[in-house]
Amino acid sequence: MSHWDVHHLPRADGKTFLVTGGNAGIGYFVAEQLAGTGATVLLGSRDTAKAEAAMASIRSLVPDAKLGHLRLDLSGHSSLKSSVDTLGIGMLDAVVCNAGVLLEDQPRRETSDGLELTFATNHLGHFVLVHQLMPLLEAAEAGRVVTTGSFVGKSAELDLDDLQSKRDYQPKRTYARSKLAQMLFAFELDRRLRAAGSTVLSVVDHPGGALDSLTPPRPVRPEAAGRRFPAGILLQGKEAGAWPAVRAVLDPSVRGGEMFGPRVFGLRGEPRREPVRGKLADTALAARLWAASAELTR
Repeated sequence: MSHWDVHHLPRADGKTFLVTGGNAGIGYFVAEQLAGTGATVLLGSRDTAKAEAAMASIRSLVPDAKLGHLRLDLSGHSSLKSSVDTLGIGMLDAVVCNAGVLLEDQPRRETSDGLELTFATNHLGHFVLVHQLMPLLEAAEAGRVVTTGSFVGKSAELDLDDLQSKRDYQPKRTYARSKLAQMLFAFELDRRLRAAGSTVLSVVDHPGGALDSLTPPRPVRPEAAGRRFPAGILLQGKEAGAWPAVRAVLDPSVRGGEMFGPRVFGLRGEPRREPVRGKLADTALAARLWAASAELTR
C-alpha cells in the first residue's frame, strides 16, 4: 500500500470536484482540503448564503482557492437535472456524495414526491444525482464517484419491503439504513461500471467517529466545545473525518469498489483501505436495492 500523508496532498490543478453538503460538517472540511490542491471545488448546497459563508471561510485559509456553488436540493429529485445543467462544465473529475440529513426527535416526514425524507435525501437523491452527472464523469480521464457512508450503516438492517420506514420509523435507525443503502449503491455502481468498461470508479469512504466537540473551529460552525477526554481517545473531529473521502478522491492507487476509513478501529486516525464484507459485499441485496431505487425515483 502506498504511503498517504494527510498533511501533504498531491496537486490536482485543472481538476474539478463537486462535494455535496460542502457548506458544513465533514463536507466542508472535504471541500477545504481539496481546495488546497489547486483543484476547482464546487459546493453542492441548497442554501446560497451558507455556501458563500463556507467559501469565504475556505478562502481565509486557502487565499487562491478556486470555488463555486451548485444549488442542489437532494430531496427534490425532479430538480436535480436542471441543477446539473447549470454547471456549465465539460467534465467532472469526482463527485463526493456526502450530504445527508438526520431528523433527530422529529416525526416521519415526506418529500413533495411522497418519499420518506431521510432516505429520499441521503440515498435516493445521490442515486439520481450520480446518474445525471455520469456524462460529465465519463468525459474526465478517470472520473470518480466517492460515496460517504457511515460506521452505523455497517450494522444496519435494510428492509427492502419497507424502504420508506412506514412500519417502524425511528430517526436514527432510518438514517443508518439510508447510509447502508448509499454504500450498497456505491459498490453496485462500481460493478456495473466495470461490466460496461467505464473509466469511472466508484469508491466508498466513512469518517469513523467524528464529533463537533473535537473539530477545529471555523466561521461556518460554532466554536468547539470543551474536549471530553474519553471521546478524544476513541473518536476524532470532522477535519480528520474528511480524510478518507479526500484520499478516495485523490490517491492515484485507488481502485473501484474499495472502501476507506480511519486506521484505528475504523473510528479515528489516518485513512486506510478496509475490507468489504458482510452486508456490504451482498451483491444480490445491492442489485435488489438498485432496482427498488430506480422504481422509487421513476
